Amino acid sequence: MPEKFDVIVVGAGVAGLAAAYKLAKEGLSVIVIERGDYPGAKNVMGGVLYRAMMEEIIPEFWKEAPLQRPVVEQRFWLMDEESVVTTGYKGQQWAREPYNCFTVFRGQFDQWFARKCTEAGAVIINETVVESCIVENERVVGVRTNRPDGDLYANVVVLADGVNSLLSKQLGFHDEWKPQQVALAVMEELKLPSEVIEERFNLEPGMGATIEIFGSGTLGLVGTAFIYTNKEHISIGVGALLSQIRQMKVRPYDLLENLKNHPMVRPLIRQGEPVEYYAHLIPEGGYNAIPRLVGNGVVVVGDAAQLVNGIHREGSNLAMTSGRLAAEAIIRAHRMGEFNERSLSHYEEQLRNSFVIEDLKKYKNTSHLFEVNPQYFNKYIPATNMALHEMLTVDGVSKKDKQKLILQRLLNGSSLYSLGKDLYQAWRAVK
Repeated sequence: MPEKFDVIVVGAGVAGLAAAYKLAKEGLSVIVIERGDYPGAKNVMGGVLYRAMMEEIIPEFWKEAPLQRPVVEQRFWLMDEESVVTTGYKGQQWAREPYNCFTVFRGQFDQWFARKCTEAGAVIINETVVESCIVENERVVGVRTNRPDGDLYANVVVLADGVNSLLSKQLGFHDEWKPQQVALAVMEELKLPSEVIEERFNLEPGMGATIEIFGSGTLGLVGTAFIYTNKEHISIGVGALLSQIRQMKVRPYDLLENLKNHPMVRPLIRQGEPVEYYAHLIPEGGYNAIPRLVGNGVVVVGDAAQLVNGIHREGSNLAMTSGRLAAEAIIRAHRMGEFNERSLSHYEEQLRNSFVIEDLKKYKNTSHLFEVNPQYFNKYIPATNMALHEMLTVDGVSKKDKQKLILQRLLNGSSLYSLGKDLYQAWRAVK
């Protein structure tokens, strides 16, 4: 193995693999260093993968990749303790090739993606911890690993080492993440026969659905719960800001059990056999927490760069796009023969001109707004359920009287001005 490569990629998640694949296809010498037993070992969770961003890396990947179900329906629930207000979208366009998105098991998908990287010429080393970057003359020139004689050198190092990126922190690219900038998600895989899943979710054979849940699904904490359908499993989980989990002294397992025992959820997962349980940290700082992305001989991608859109439940597509754009900038720098911050800054320029930063910027104040205004989850979602319950219950009370009761409960001692202000703030945060 040569001591020096064109590029070292730290981390074999989808951001790192996207960069490695593009670089290797271009003919650059690339080594990927993964601390897990294999790529995907730390990303076993079921999730959603969006086709368009992956197809920019490997065209028609969906014809061979280990995917679960094409998602034809996305539902949204506003949940109270004993009820739910539902909306969503189901489209036949999503049921036809090339599809819109898929449910996946990341452990399976990442292993497949890694094989594509090795076929393209990249070298992947597992069970290896990168302890630090090697810096010479204010430039990153390689990495130090926990292996004997484990120093490796490269023109560029790509930091794709996840939300707990110690390497970018060591370089001074960011401070310790604050608890309100990180969410903790817990998830369980429940095994069910495919025909049972399709019957309960009203799906054609092989098709899938997702449900995003707000309100009681997180016990009123800022976050979302979710249910994804796989071929023969249901992925069910809940995520909330770490700051609020600590403040409320809620155990993550209790959040999940609360969701599973909700009367609206229980029939969907009945007789599901638990086969796997895990927890995972997710960056939630968004636009305002994006660290320094480029330095001399180094770029930061994916979760390590806080590239997650929690409002739209998007992470892997942002990660893959950042990895691809980083690779394109490195290829450009390779042709120039320059690997300083100025030459690599093309990555950040392209990222900021992409949907990734545009979307994060659009929702930059949303998480903070909901965190400091708990009424959105604890007051308005229950009020929405109550309002629908009243208006749809035929009990001899006039609709005019029902409207008065709804408004009285909605205000609950507040003024119309306060209600209008909250609605305006929410609109401003997502417009």
